[in-house]
Amino acid sequence: MAVSSGSRSVNKNPGKNFPVEHKTGMHHFDSSGLCTCIPFTIKEELVHAPRIQLNKNAAPFVKAYIKKNGFFLGKTRNRNASYFTIIDSVFEECEMPVELKYLAFVESGLKLNAVSRSGAIGPWALMPKAGKQYGLKIGGKKDQRLDYYKSTRAAAALLSDLFDKYGDWLLVIAAYNCGPGGVQKAIKRSGSRNYWALQNFLPEETRKHVKKFIAVHYYFEGHGGVTTLTKAETETHIKAVAAFVKKQEELEKVDSASVVVAK
Repeated sequence: MAVSSGSRSVNKNPGKNFPVEHKTGMHHFDSSGLCTCIPFTIKEELVHAPRIQLNKNAAPFVKAYIKKNGFFLGKTRNRNASYFTIIDSVFEECEMPVELKYLAFVESGLKLNAVSRSGAIGPWALMPKAGKQYGLKIGGKKDQRLDYYKSTRAAAALLSDLFDKYGDWLLVIAAYNCGPGGVQKAIKRSGSRNYWALQNFLPEETRKHVKKFIAVHYYFEGHGGVTTLTKAETETHIKAVAAFVKKQEELEKVDSASVVVAK
């Protein structure tokens, strides 16, 4: 659930576009899991292109979760398509990773009237304080946490603030569940800002929450993405992609030079 605890900056204008170059410095992926920034090259060469790897700490859970829940996830694919379209449009407008939509699926199954025992409501499971903090009207007969578009705008602002704080999407997903305070305690107790190093200092519910998000992402996308990686894993992947592209460019120069010599 989205809680409102711990300190973070508050976006006073949740309806604006976010200057998030640091968020979109992420790479996008095609249906095969290849980074779309890799220039077109022959199929045989793409076999060696870097792809995102499922972290060994998450792999057993992800595989078991998909095996157990695959039938249910498949049944919800078409049912939730229109909701995903709404969420996609908001995240694209806010220059946020659209794959964050799977967080709403984990939170509520995208059920409009989802209500938790703690008082979190709506598709993004927003607590009253967090909803109001990010511009939603809550009270009387009106509760905008139940509005798919408006609640997604609020969730995007909240997630943006959390990313500004951590610069790491797995820490953002964890903080969305247990609050920034819980993540800060885990960072302090573990002495690390790497999610996989600090995860055992988080509540069990939060650890499962993060792995469920990764599992749902893998089910619907067929591969991982920037939101399933730590900051360090993202940087490693980007360097690998850059090295691969550079190598391909060098090979093309050699091939071009060979053609010129042959003529």
